[in-house]
Amino acid sequence: MYDFRVVTTPLRKPPMPNFTKINNPREIRRRLGLNQQTFWGRVGVTQSGGSRYESGREMPKPVRELLRLVHIEQIDLSRVRRNDLEVVDYLRSTHPDLYKSLKKAISAQHRQEAAAPGY
Repeated sequence: MYDFRVVTTPLRKPPMPNFTKINNPREIRRRLGLNQQTFWGRVGVTQSGGSRYESGREMPKPVRELLRLVHIEQIDLSRVRRNDLEVVDYLRSTHPDLYKSLKKAISAQHRQEAAAPGY
């Protein structure tokens, strides 16, 4: 008899869900100055599917989370690697002071960039 169960390595702790309600994806799209095809295409949704979500149809949780990551958090998903996230998790759990210090430095850098002329 064969055992076809998949063996996986569990995460250290289960991730907390970020599935927050996005009430008006049309407003997010318009603020970004994108057309429906470009906006929805970046999260793997067709223009017609995105139009339905903008008209009030319930968005599936994975689509909502992708929309949040790509358009609200401005994360380039093509650059995200599991190993990088593991390093961040390790740093946060083993060196919390260093993690907080680095986080503050990045926030300060973002504030400086936002205040710079022409940004």
